[in-house]
Amino acid sequence: MVSRLHHLIGAALRWLALGAVGALVVGCAANFPPAPEVAASPDYRYLIGPGDNVNIIVWRNPELSLSVPVRPDGMIAGPLIEDMPAMGKTPTMLARDMEKALGVFIRDPVVTVVVTGFVGSQSEQIRVIGEASKPQALPYRQKMTLLDVMIAVGGLTDFADGNGATLLRASDDNKQYSVRLHDLIRRGDISANVDVKPGDVLIIPQSWF
Repeated sequence: MVSRLHHLIGAALRWLALGAVGALVVGCAANFPPAPEVAASPDYRYLIGPGDNVNIIVWRNPELSLSVPVRPDGMIAGPLIEDMPAMGKTPTMLARDMEKALGVFIRDPVVTVVVTGFVGSQSEQIRVIGEASKPQALPYRQKMTLLDVMIAVGGLTDFADGNGATLLRASDDNKQYSVRLHDLIRRGDISANVDVKPGDVLIIPQSWF
């Protein structure tokens, strides 16, 4: 009987300890400043990343025009061009670089680059980890918001501490901000919606209660 009592007391103490840790974690998350409501940059330009597909159009040279994927090493290849760095460039920058490379073979080439099948480099992605229904990396879109992100990942799991979530912002030296996902998703509080930025990581912890 005494042994069983000791066992029950030990179990209760362990649960209390876990609860204290959980409260500490939630309390720490609450100490982060709220995420800025507006974060989108009006001069944002998409940067090409591995996995993107690029359509290359060479004016008056259809035999040189093609659609190619950006390789994992950030390079593309095509007729007359064996390896051309594409990762981290805007479509316009890549078009100008291709004009220089093709200028060795043809006179005054005019190149247009159109990106399709957006994936983007890590610096262009929004990554969602933790208690989302479908944690994943998403390509950033201009004026993308927290609500857009949560729709894309299917909302919160039943175990999520939505109001304990944080947004880690790489563009602000990895500063963390608190966000109110439960209020936004479950209560429809649109005041909890904020802009996201390229490179953001949304961290959704598990609820302890």
